[in-house]
Amino acid sequence: MSKKRILLLEDDITLNDTITEYLEEQGYEVESVESGEEAMDKIYENSYDLLLLDVKVPDINGFDLLKEVRGRGNTTPAIFITSLDSIDDLSEGYESGCDDYIRKPFALKELAMRMTTILKRDFFHTNNEKIAIDENIEYDIDGNILYIDGKEVSLNKKESKLLKLFLQNQNQILSHERIYDAVWDYDENASEASLRTYIKNLRKILGKEKIVSIKKQGYKFIPGRT
Repeated sequence: MSKKRILLLEDDITLNDTITEYLEEQGYEVESVESGEEAMDKIYENSYDLLLLDVKVPDINGFDLLKEVRGRGNTTPAIFITSLDSIDDLSEGYESGCDDYIRKPFALKELAMRMTTILKRDFFHTNNEKIAIDENIEYDIDGNILYIDGKEVSLNKKESKLLKLFLQNQNQILSHERIYDAVWDYDENASEASLRTYIKNLRKILGKEKIVSIKKQGYKFIPGRT
């Protein structure tokens, strides 16, 4: 299965290098940047499993960066790594849409433990129990149930996992490898033919225009409304 992809925003070059080296040793694929503007560009160009964001960085601070990212429907989990330690800073961090907040200085092992915990969860960053996919289509987060015109629609296990992955990464290109990693269990053999079948079935239910094939890259889910 593919490695988890991490975006690290940290303008302290030494700390950036230290975290990157450590996480790569732990089996992660890390892309590191040193400014908020660079991070913003990377987030919209690529798909990540987790964002590690310093706050006091050039161009766009981490809080404002994550607010904009969340405002555009990106639900990638995020951890702030920062020296800011007041209760107001903590509050602003969570209000901007982060999933955890770790204060500098911290042990690298603690960061890795927090990352592992977060990556096991599901993320939607919404207070609603249902996500609106279109005017007449909703997905029940807690029950993993799809509704069309208020009626439950049957999905098999992998179709449900695939739909949830798309909803967590709306308007982002998901590579075949990332889909395989999320939808198939570690002891199963993923195949492009099977994936195409699940995509075909979801398109029949949701509408062909909702799932777009991106040549040589993967698939992008485009909801009718967010």
